[in-house]
Amino acid sequence: MWLKITVLILISLAVCIAGAIVYGTLRWQGKTKSIHAKMEAARMPIKTATYDASEIKSLPAPVQRYFRAVLKYGQQIIDVARFSHEGQFRMKESEDRWTPFTSNQIATTRPAGFVWDARIRMAPGVTAFVHDAYVAGEGILHAEALGLVTVLDLRGTPAAAQGELLRYFAEAAWYPTALLPSQGVRWEAMDDSRARATLTDGATIASLEFNFDSEGLITSLNAASRYHGDVDGVPEFVPWQGRFWAYENRNGMRIPLEGEVAWQLPEGPLPYWRGRITEIHYEFAR
Repeated sequence: MWLKITVLILISLAVCIAGAIVYGTLRWQGKTKSIHAKMEAARMPIKTATYDASEIKSLPAPVQRYFRAVLKYGQQIIDVARFSHEGQFRMKESEDRWTPFTSNQIATTRPAGFVWDARIRMAPGVTAFVHDAYVAGEGILHAEALGLVTVLDLRGTPAAAQGELLRYFAEAAWYPTALLPSQGVRWEAMDDSRARATLTDGATIASLEFNFDSEGLITSLNAASRYHGDVDGVPEFVPWQGRFWAYENRNGMRIPLEGEVAWQLPEGPLPYWRGRITEIHYEFAR
């Protein structure tokens, strides 16, 4: 009798847990659709449909080498990039413990925008659902355990917008036509292997130092300061770096398939994201 009751209780608990997981997943999917719709509503037409090499003639030498290395003449301008990742994420800065993640991402280039929709394993049986996004000028970092309980919510501030526009800009190596001057990027010379680029979206400005190898490919990029979170209610900004490698051809363009990002702390670099693109598709301007 007691064994039967125990079994029934365990079955009931399992059904409740499974139901909660399904509900949380569906709830999160609804939020994802909503944020995608907001980004889609903000899209604008791209005036220049193809790449003309004449627009890079006045750019710094390493930037010219980059575009010659990654784009072909007449390359269609990217309107939307859709891609998937897999990799590892550091859950706590105080611990050298990495956990696997998978994600889907959409980036639009007019205006600058992206939504990173990730699943990060927090513990056995517990998954964090994460939105990291820049949509219609707003920066968003929102995470929920199992799609049910909010564990992090940063949004709607100038600091959050700056941090997320920097991410969009840093990841433009995955949608390289977005780095062209015709797409709103201003380049400044530094030396034969470095150049500074600036992207402005409304009141938000992102500036990065790009480092190029002998082939002209982007190897790393550095931000003097990126929003790191609040300390006692005050936004904290920390130097930040991204690195890229494993370049391959996709749709006639050379893009990196693997990368890592890290905070540049006084005690040394602190990597927190390592991943690779598993799939990528583009929609081009017409």
